[in-house]
Amino acid sequence: MTHSAPEAAANPAADTTQPVFTIEKIYVKDLSLEIPNAPQVFLEREQPRVEIGLQSGAKGVGDGIFEVVLTATITAKLNDKTLFLVEAAQAGVFQIRNVPEQELEPVLAIACPNILFPYARETVSDLITRAGFQPVLLAPVNFEAIYRQRLEQQQQAQPAAGQTPIQ
Repeated sequence: MTHSAPEAAANPAADTTQPVFTIEKIYVKDLSLEIPNAPQVFLEREQPRVEIGLQSGAKGVGDGIFEVVLTATITAKLNDKTLFLVEAAQAGVFQIRNVPEQELEPVLAIACPNILFPYARETVSDLITRAGFQPVLLAPVNFEAIYRQRLEQQQQAQPAAGQTPIQ
């Protein structure tokens, strides 16, 4: 008994409606290190206060091609003296096709930064160590929680539909 099947079923690659998500390239887009008070800072024995900031952004660079950049800014201070300042922009080029419009933003804001984060963590730690300081290990980040929090803030900033803002 012979069964005939449509080409798409026989060859899943022929189905052009399936979602596509691929990593095209991961790279360091920008990297800077400042040690404004060297060499005196290397004589300090106290533990510095370390501040870490993360932000991500995405932009389309072609049909179904997106660049996502995760930027980590790390500042170490002792009292009012800056020991070092590191800024690392870890980037990736992603192919994302056949994803519904309402699902594209979460992919760019959650999935892509999750992929880039380990690379950014390694870049930061390596650079700080090479600069002569104890490594700074970035703690894991929940990009989904950050995304949800940003959505909630945007919703709270906009008055509910049909309501007039109180003046």
